[in-house]
Amino acid sequence: MARIDDYRTAKKMAAEKLAATPLNDISEQSGFKKMGTDSIHVPFLNRGYIVRYPDFSFTDETEPEKEIPLQEQVLILHYLEGCIDDPDTTGPGASRNWIAYREIPGASFYFAAFVKRAIDPLKQVFGQNIDGFNRSADCLGAAAIEPGDAGAEFAVFPRVKIQLIIYAGDDEFPPEANILFEPHIGALLSPEDVAWLAGMVVYRLMALTRG
Repeated sequence: MARIDDYRTAKKMAAEKLAATPLNDISEQSGFKKMGTDSIHVPFLNRGYIVRYPDFSFTDETEPEKEIPLQEQVLILHYLEGCIDDPDTTGPGASRNWIAYREIPGASFYFAAFVKRAIDPLKQVFGQNIDGFNRSADCLGAAAIEPGDAGAEFAVFPRVKIQLIIYAGDDEFPPEANILFEPHIGALLSPEDVAWLAGMVVYRLMALTRG
């Protein structure tokens, strides 16, 4: 329960800060499309949310009665905050040199949680199910990449892309996996948010394999 209270507090704090920023600026800097005068449209993996301004309430666009996980709401709001705080982090000439999680400033403290939430499930579920990974990644609109026995690049947010890479296991070697990030991600999201983000992508892929 304490964790839920933490998320509620985090959402309240982020919403209050964002409410002081014009909606046009939020839309422009985040890359999310403005809808009318009081909301933005937020695609998130295979779902779409309507986020209203200035209270930052969330509604699932296809299932309005569906409850949206508070953790996802906080992550999206933190992304919006990051875009407002660092509006020029990315651009046409932005670097595409991918980095490991440990290279994100301050990430060492959360590394074990990152491995538990994202790396371990990724290799355990898909290390011997490459076809399932490819099908699920395709459902999320990911682009195939070269490294590994399977790899996909996900545009999770307009300014945040991540790469998931799998090395298949066999009779001699266990499967391995890696997740890479754009070098500017630490300016937009905290290390804890990045760990949750990666885990959300992996668990959405896992859900798709279950139909």
